[in-house]
Amino acid sequence: MNVTPGKQKGLKAVSDSRGVIAAAAMDQRGSLKSAIAKEKGGDKNAVTPEMLEEFKSTVTRVLTPYASAILLDPEYGLPAARVRAKNAGLLLAYENSGYDNTRPGRLPDLLDIWSVRRLVAAGADCIKILLYYTPFDPPTINEIKHAWVERIGAECRAADVPFFLELVGYEEGGDEKGIGFARKKPDVVTRSMEEFSKPQYGVDVLKVEVPVNMAFVAGTKACKGESAYTRDQAKEYFRRAAAAAKKPFIYLSAGVSNDVFSETLELTAESGVNFSGVLCGRATWKDGIPIYAKQGAKALEDWLSNQGVKNIQNVNDRLKAAKPWFEFYGAASPAGVA
Repeated sequence: MNVTPGKQKGLKAVSDSRGVIAAAAMDQRGSLKSAIAKEKGGDKNAVTPEMLEEFKSTVTRVLTPYASAILLDPEYGLPAARVRAKNAGLLLAYENSGYDNTRPGRLPDLLDIWSVRRLVAAGADCIKILLYYTPFDPPTINEIKHAWVERIGAECRAADVPFFLELVGYEEGGDEKGIGFARKKPDVVTRSMEEFSKPQYGVDVLKVEVPVNMAFVAGTKACKGESAYTRDQAKEYFRRAAAAAKKPFIYLSAGVSNDVFSETLELTAESGVNFSGVLCGRATWKDGIPIYAKQGAKALEDWLSNQGVKNIQNVNDRLKAAKPWFEFYGAASPAGVA
């Protein structure tokens, strides 16, 4: 499979010297505003755009020396993009924060005043889209999503820039943290990876959840009670999902703690799957939110310089099992996929 020169360049920019994607994520908007507001006493209006920019810039400045790239949004993240370490590439998010909650299906939308061309002009090495997706939704909903992804893929092809598709599974009206969804999750993740590996979507890297909920993997530190799968079953689900992918894929941290994500990556390594890295956000910096809300940017910077750096290094230490993105195509270097 050939990878065009622009897409090669973008993927190389967000990978480390091995070709592994060890990226940090800081593109949260609505959820970040709500989290800071909660720690400040609940008033969302007290969280200004300048505060979001300050938080993102502080996280980016302190953590990007330890990351191959940073994922930001163009709404509040462009000042942060300018203070990232020179070694870190830039992914920019193209979707609106959240989803349409006025109708079923968690339908997505794009930022009004941005296009792929404009994001590249703003410095993006790669474009990222988040899509809530389940193969169990009615075809009328999923056809809308399929066409939406096809359009973005075509835009990225025209600009010759890599397209990262982030897939988050869900169940309409269900509890995604419960054991019922945990039992469905392997199918949701596997079938989603299979679908969006198809060439019509133009996806270059799949950013996916792990196919199990670690809180229900028997024998793990994350499992505190009943389980949905044994450790061996969990590893088989990792392998089955990986086998469905026809594109390089990386794992997201999905808001779990640093300890849980570290344990997740250990299980990933045991399963022997050919993942190409991570795009990890809240598992690195979310415990800094109350510190920022109550004590300000300097206190956040101090915390990040100590615990935040330890958190990202914990993740990096577990990427030894990751494979370069170009190896997915059977190449020994980025040039080998030309």
